[in-house]
Amino acid sequence: MANAERSFRSIAREAKARLKSGFWQNCKSELSGDVARAKESGISESRAGRYFAGKVTCSIRGGEDDAFYEKVRALLLSEGEVSDAIGRLTDHAVYDTLSYEEKQRYTLSLSERYLRALERFRREREFEK
Repeated sequence: MANAERSFRSIAREAKARLKSGFWQNCKSELSGDVARAKESGISESRAGRYFAGKVTCSIRGGEDDAFYEKVRALLLSEGEVSDAIGRLTDHAVYDTLSYEEKQRYTLSLSERYLRALERFRREREFEK
């Protein structure tokens, strides 16, 4: 219960910090400008809205997901989509200490995170065009 309470408190603290810093006002003004630019360049408003909604969600989550995304992005930009991406992204210092079942869970989790990052990368590249 203490872990759940602590994580709830940290989430609440982060939300309060976003409110105090004017995150949502900045977000709204940035998004309206970006959607207008997208509309001028011929991208549908709904498509641009979905892209920017995902962008806001990612900026709220931040932290570990952003660091992982940057690793995936660097891999994709340097070498493209490779067949051994999961192996390259595996943290072997952690992986080597896990039991068989934990290794399976770790690999599955890493695969899911990679697929989300790959989808985000494709959306961003498509929007940049």
